[in-house]
Amino acid sequence: MRSKQLQTIVEGAIIAALAMALSYVPHSLGISSIEILYGTVPIFIYAWRRGGKAAISAGIVWGLLDLFLRGFSSGSVFNAWQGILEYPVAFGLLGIAGLWSAAIKKRVQQHKNIYGLLLVSGITALLAKYLIHFFAGVLVWGSFAPKSMNPWVYSLIINGGSALATLLFVIIVVGLLQKTIARFINVY
Repeated sequence: MRSKQLQTIVEGAIIAALAMALSYVPHSLGISSIEILYGTVPIFIYAWRRGGKAAISAGIVWGLLDLFLRGFSSGSVFNAWQGILEYPVAFGLLGIAGLWSAAIKKRVQQHKNIYGLLLVSGITALLAKYLIHFFAGVLVWGSFAPKSMNPWVYSLIINGGSALATLLFVIIVVGLLQKTIARFINVY
């Protein structure tokens, strides 16, 4: 039992480090603050492989790494609450994709198509993450909106754009991995 727990923890640390490393690959779409989060794919695969609890932990670690390595240095943290919400909490929410882990593994064992479940879990996790960013965008970043733009609209455009860009990226990558992804997920 301890061996499996240790393996899960080590995998989570590696996944969080990989997700953080992918954060350094250029990912801005050229429009102010609209970005693709490449690290969501490894976090989702880990979530589907190990479940929600482990993936939420890995997401929190990724969020803390991002907070300390990029957030503070870029001036993206205005206060403690915003820093906690937009980094460890928001990134940790990506791990809720693991709530579908048992159902996905069952379908893999039955040799059924899992793509729909992967999408539902990924979309739900991304929506949860970007909902946090949306509210933070209104409350914290709204002052950066153009003078004629409502902060709610500004936050929806920026955070919605990032959510859609990341979602399209995840759909494409998971679609490309469709034939082999079951091997990554079906551990036990």
